[in-house]
Amino acid sequence: MTVRTGRDERVVDLTEPAAEFVAGRGDGLLSVFIPHATAGVAILELGAGSDDDLLAALAALLPADDRWRHAHGSPGHGRSHVMPAIIPPSLTVPVLDGRLALGTWQSVALVDLNVDNPERTVRFSFLPG
Repeated sequence: MTVRTGRDERVVDLTEPAAEFVAGRGDGLLSVFIPHATAGVAILELGAGSDDDLLAALAALLPADDRWRHAHGSPGHGRSHVMPAIIPPSLTVPVLDGRLALGTWQSVALVDLNVDNPERTVRFSFLPG
């Protein structure tokens, strides 16, 4: 699927499309993969401020300034290339009876700090159990 992230740092909820992808498939594993060098995917609580807290933590850990050797694009673009070492480009979610086996407050989220790339591809794949 294609996700429009725009020109701002963003955390995008992927839980609903992931749930739709596995619906009716039985037990297995869902793989979520972001085929980009500057985005990642995470499981966290969304909508209660955690997404903004995550962006703030990443801004503190990976400042958008001129310290980065990978220096093309917008100021601080190099940090976007470091971020996937912290928030990886893939994750796996157990699926039970065609439903994501997430905890009560867990969501699947795309994390994107790269303001130079307004569109992201998300790949879902299912391994039956």
